[in-house]
Amino acid sequence: MLLPACAVTPPRDIDDVCSMFREKRGWHKVATKAEAKWGTSMHIPLAFMRQESGFRHKARPARRKLFGLIPWRRPSSAYGYAQAVDGTWRDYISATGEYWRVRHDFADATDFVHWYIHEANRRNGVPRSDAFSLYMNYHEGPAGYARGSHAQKPWLHKVATGVQLRSQRYSAQYDGCRESLKSGFLGRLFGG
Repeated sequence: MLLPACAVTPPRDIDDVCSMFREKRGWHKVATKAEAKWGTSMHIPLAFMRQESGFRHKARPARRKLFGLIPWRRPSSAYGYAQAVDGTWRDYISATGEYWRVRHDFADATDFVHWYIHEANRRNGVPRSDAFSLYMNYHEGPAGYARGSHAQKPWLHKVATGVQLRSQRYSAQYDGCRESLKSGFLGRLFGG
């Protein structure tokens, strides 16, 4: 029997990064560690995961309906916080050599999104601070982005603009609570 306390639930307020980090203390540590490892500000990967899964650890695309009634296949293999598809996840595992990683773990999904941003910068020259273009690359894949597949998708421009705005909000929010999120009891007591 599973205990309700063991269930992984999204944070109560997924639009406030300070609230999220206060509720999920371990997430802050993971986010700062990945930020230091990959060199991209944490607010961009967080905005990606907010868009992709709403911070649901086992999120999947809705199933298609056969004859409009019978649940059928899913449109893609996207899974977890980052909605990473099977092939891209395998590329990440192969590139990092970290075979223990899983898509439904927040730390692993965070590291994956940072890696993906690193790859978008390396392969397509997308600046690590350009949340809009990084999200376009994330959605279309490096090859699709390089071909300009996103140019004919006005709906994707709207979504990417939302991701960019959310990343800016997360950044501003974090600037206001960074000190109060210092790790450990004494850090929280004396940090603000």
